[in-house]
Amino acid sequence: MKTLSKGTEYRFQSFRPVVVTGIGIISTAGNSAPEFEQSLRDGRSGIGYLEGFTFPDGQPCIGAEVIEERLYDVFRQYDQTLFRRAGRLFKISGKSIKASALAGAEAWLQAGMDRNELSEDRIGIVVAGNNISPAVSYNAMQECRNDLELVHPRYALSYMDTNQLGVLSELFGIKGEGVTVGGASASGNAAILKATQMIQLGIVDACMVIGAMAELSPLELQGFINIGAYGGRSFRDAPGKACRPFDKDHEGFIFGQASCCLILEGADSASARQADVLATVAGGAACLDGHSLSDPNEDGQVRTMEKAIRTAGIHASSIDYINAHGTSTPLGDLTELRSIGRVFGGYLSDVVINSTKAITGHCLYAAGVVEAAATIIQLKAGFLHPQINLDIPVSREHCFAAGKMEPANFTYGLSNSYGFGGINTSVIFKKGEC
Repeated sequence: MKTLSKGTEYRFQSFRPVVVTGIGIISTAGNSAPEFEQSLRDGRSGIGYLEGFTFPDGQPCIGAEVIEERLYDVFRQYDQTLFRRAGRLFKISGKSIKASALAGAEAWLQAGMDRNELSEDRIGIVVAGNNISPAVSYNAMQECRNDLELVHPRYALSYMDTNQLGVLSELFGIKGEGVTVGGASASGNAAILKATQMIQLGIVDACMVIGAMAELSPLELQGFINIGAYGGRSFRDAPGKACRPFDKDHEGFIFGQASCCLILEGADSASARQADVLATVAGGAACLDGHSLSDPNEDGQVRTMEKAIRTAGIHASSIDYINAHGTSTPLGDLTELRSIGRVFGGYLSDVVINSTKAITGHCLYAAGVVEAAATIIQLKAGFLHPQINLDIPVSREHCFAAGKMEPANFTYGLSNSYGFGGINTSVIFKKGEC
């Protein structure tokens, strides 16, 4: 790619093609990619109640919470030689890192990375998330408030987001470049874009992308309630109906826990290893709004989707499917629909939209990776997951997925993720190889 003094726009075709060779997931909608696919097909919500947290009036707080004890059941399914020093590291790690390790293991095996065909210094890690586990600090303070000398020595490591990098690199023997990428709810897509760039530039041949599970404390949850972003009050007896993207009864986002992993790889590397290709990363973009607020910005979302389409070298009419950010917040849903309308214009009726958050809840830092996995699974398997809880759409102009799974033959899928602080991201996946 030639770079002039005034710059030239980034095009994915100008660089090494990047493909997806592995998917792994831990979530309330499934503790493996096949289980997750079945939940998508069935439109089965994993949303229930958050243990130990209520609204100020005592009403149960709705959410999709992964139970840590159940992670040991998944761990026992793996041959322990898969991880290096797995037993010790798994036991001393927090819930988020346990989930990252298990999601990573599934994707690692599916991609055939256990065959040791790539040098350990040619594999990288990008972890999506910032302030991933504030509950670790909150719980430590609760336990040691009156005697700080009781704080465990490993706390100096465990409260940092980079602990995910250290543990994962030790478990899987990865010695290439590794970073954490923070972009609030856009972290997942930001991590996919960063990993793609590392592979395009030849820094690594393959990269483990981890959408890290958020471990929130009561402080963060209360903050979301106080800002008016959290929903579910009208659905205290039916938690599975609380997350309602694009429905007139949407009240606010519903927190969901998940960890998801994608193995991204240079197409040449995947071909040399004879790895199965699940999809191609065809394009993507990230743009800022130039403000520090939580409000979504229509112009910023439009810029990002249009730029992503240009980086893919395609026309807007080529996009068959959008996995929307779709948080179930009234302002967020309406803003995104207006943005999609502006980008796709006369092609709007040809683009089918759904939001996976109705099934998983809003997985915060992991959301972009979870929804990328959902997009890839649907593209590869040829179906569209139902848009559950959509009884009365807030728009009649847009084409939403039906209430039941439908077969679909899509080529390009666009996945949106937006974060507080004016962070907009879009990633485009193409079915099959480039």
